[in-house]
Amino acid sequence: MRVAARGDALLAPSITRKLIHRYVTQPLSPATGAVLTELTSREREAVALVAQGLSNEQIADRMSISPMTAKTHVNRAMAKLHTRDRAQLVVLAYESGLVVPYGR
Repeated sequence: MRVAARGDALLAPSITRKLIHRYVTQPLSPATGAVLTELTSREREAVALVAQGLSNEQIADRMSISPMTAKTHVNRAMAKLHTRDRAQLVVLAYESGLVVPYGR
């Protein structure tokens, strides 16, 4: 009752699990994956590493490039994909299938 009084929604954990499962197992729309074709292979690699939670410095280490070049790859990918921040970039990486949730 307190949750509802605050205006929050309360879902049973079993319902939450079903919703999450349905979301991660639904087929991707072809348009979602097609948006990545605008990226270079290095930009796609950088986006995948951002989606794994890596910083620009860590991305640079993995890709054997300078941190500034890593930042440039990430920023160009964000511009091409019209994302406003790294969080949106991560969502797009998962939605496009570039990165797959662990255990899927």
